[in-house]
Amino acid sequence: MDSKTSSHNPTRPLELWGGLECTVNRVRDEYFSQLDRNGHAGRACDIERFASLGIRAIRYPILWERTAPDGLASADWSWPDERLPALRDAGVTPIAGLVHHGSGPRHTSLVEPCFAEKLAEYAGAVAARYPWLEYYTPVNEPCTTARFAGLYGVWYPHGRDDRTFIQALLVQCRAVVLSMRAIRKVNPDAKLVQTDDLGKTYGTPEMAHVADFYNERRWLAWDLLCGMVGPEHRLWNYLLDTGIAPDEFLWFRDNPCPPDIIGVNYYVTSERWLDHRPERYPEHHRGMTDGRPCADIEASRVLATPTAGISPLLSEVWDRYRIPLAVTEAHIDANREDQLRWLLEIWDSARQSRDNGVDVRAVTVWALLGSFDWNSLVTQNRGYYEPGPFDVRSPMPRPTAVAKMMRELSSGAPLSHPVLRGQGWWRRPGRFLCPPIATPAALSSISADGHRLVGTGAAPILVLGATGTLGRAFARVCQKRNLAYRLLSRKEMDIADPDSVERALALHQPWAVINTCGYVRVDDAENEVERCLRENTLGPAILAAACARHGVHLTSFSSDLVFDGSQDRPYVESDPVAPLNVYGRSKADAEAQVLDRNPSALMVRTSAFFGPWDQHNFVTLALDALRRGESFQAASDLTITPTYVPDLVHACLDLAIDRENGIWHLSNGGALTWAELALRAAERAGVDPSRLEARPVASCGFAAARPRYCALHSERGVLLPRLDDALGRYLELRAGDPVELEELLMTAESRQPVASGHRQQEATDVAAVQSGT
Repeated sequence: MDSKTSSHNPTRPLELWGGLECTVNRVRDEYFSQLDRNGHAGRACDIERFASLGIRAIRYPILWERTAPDGLASADWSWPDERLPALRDAGVTPIAGLVHHGSGPRHTSLVEPCFAEKLAEYAGAVAARYPWLEYYTPVNEPCTTARFAGLYGVWYPHGRDDRTFIQALLVQCRAVVLSMRAIRKVNPDAKLVQTDDLGKTYGTPEMAHVADFYNERRWLAWDLLCGMVGPEHRLWNYLLDTGIAPDEFLWFRDNPCPPDIIGVNYYVTSERWLDHRPERYPEHHRGMTDGRPCADIEASRVLATPTAGISPLLSEVWDRYRIPLAVTEAHIDANREDQLRWLLEIWDSARQSRDNGVDVRAVTVWALLGSFDWNSLVTQNRGYYEPGPFDVRSPMPRPTAVAKMMRELSSGAPLSHPVLRGQGWWRRPGRFLCPPIATPAALSSISADGHRLVGTGAAPILVLGATGTLGRAFARVCQKRNLAYRLLSRKEMDIADPDSVERALALHQPWAVINTCGYVRVDDAENEVERCLRENTLGPAILAAACARHGVHLTSFSSDLVFDGSQDRPYVESDPVAPLNVYGRSKADAEAQVLDRNPSALMVRTSAFFGPWDQHNFVTLALDALRRGESFQAASDLTITPTYVPDLVHACLDLAIDRENGIWHLSNGGALTWAELALRAAERAGVDPSRLEARPVASCGFAAARPRYCALHSERGVLLPRLDDALGRYLELRAGDPVELEELLMTAESRQPVASGHRQQEATDVAAVQSGT
């Protein structure tokens, strides 16, 4: 990491940095700590993981609220004492963050004048303890935090007016100035990396004055620190209208503290569209601004031609300040392939900006361990998780495909993942939430998509099982996720015929195969043993060997019926198999043979499918019968874990993109009997369950023995949402929701676009944000 000179050197390699989501935000009297939730608070071994990515620097927390919540006299330095030297020894430069979307310890807040002096005192203590630290971000995103805490009422102290917003902004910026002053008394060479969100607002001509105001307001934190705010500033009258004395603003002119590096945080939600016709948009995007109704929505969801992304915005920052830049947060809450595509787009934009004379030093991948509950702006502890380069839902953080891409970027190696050839959802035709708006002429002139590796010609995923529910579901989701695929029937590839397998692989040249075909009639298998074993055991084994020879990733499926049901706790991946019937034996044998011939294959055990795309699954049949007033019979003594097909497909695709292997259990949890599942679905759907007949399995006349208990749990990572969440989304789609949120956003949990990511404008209904809708 080199910032010894501020002169632009286009030959200096673009650096890759990492960031650790470490927000400690306060909502009323409750604190939300990302470090506790992602586990890094108690896991020092993460330092080695971070270093393995090839990053040169990391935005790393030495947070005031965590280290000295009751003052410096009782500060506990043991945590940074262990981790900061470990980062230095690993060759990763820490950029020390002292407050991250926080309001400080309980005895202060963003509108308390003493906040600045007390943070400066803490900053000086940090510098004295770690005099070798060179880079600091005393306060992360002061303008954005001030908006959320002082204008929208989302975070403490929950202000909802311009005065509180500006007070919070002034306090934070003053804290930056005083903190850097204290730090530089210890280390005169200390550098300020000042981050904030860099968005831009566009709109209809009727909303132009509001958009212009937002676009000027976004600079306020950097303008204050650079001593650029005075009577000549475009927002001077707005600032004085808050009733705050002019001297409060002019203080920064007398005490400038310009950043050494301006940190630009950019999200797909950062660019907004304002429209004076709110009736055109989903209700949760409607609100009021400047006293009039309007809609506020992500530009990517409405503009017919996408914006050019971050590149023109980097030029705006450079032209305004002529200070070196770094993209200090690059992240999108999306499926895995779009996380890769977003990072590629940001990286290419930074390189393009450098070629255009903008001094961009680095791109920071955010967040290394993912983040929790940003879809509700961290106002509710729902456990909603966005993975990053590492997925912390496993017992130890599991590297995803983003981690491999980071290693390639940091080493200069060619980018290898085939999914990079597809366009991200923010550039695809299906992104719109309303009739698209013609892109304004001034914007369309810079909207050309010049990013590499987009378009056609990508190696496909072969989905086997064209006539089955699961195969068709994979094809549907691949199409929505813009993943190149081919859906093959048995005629096009018979997996039990080695020649057929070789011909199909040679013809289609896939990077991955997803095998959903097989024999599924559990009771008939007792009398069709040879056919069942051919389709469920021999075929997958032949396919696995072929995929191993050609370096093609394989995903295949097994069943909960590999277990005998003798235990009374959910089965995990390492539990021994002991099938009771022919079908279960065929699956257990397939697991062993597939993984023996191809240890890189992924074998997914799952159970009890239900979904919105077929009429023959158990939940759909039960609800349809009960709605008609007919009786419906279900076993009362067979315990299973239901699986929502869209969630299963999304998780399997992510795991395939990550090139995961071995046995994984994937279900929506919630061990219950078939009868209990029907009852829960009926209650959620508002259907009279009185005709539901719970019967023992012995009266059902099954030819094949069933385990009485075959609930699944995972010791490798619980990736699917909870059953109640899945049932809610299933019923929403079955009811014909006009937005069809799940298919539109293609996400694993229900979320509204208004809260996807962590950037919003005043026109958004804050009450909706706080309720998580």
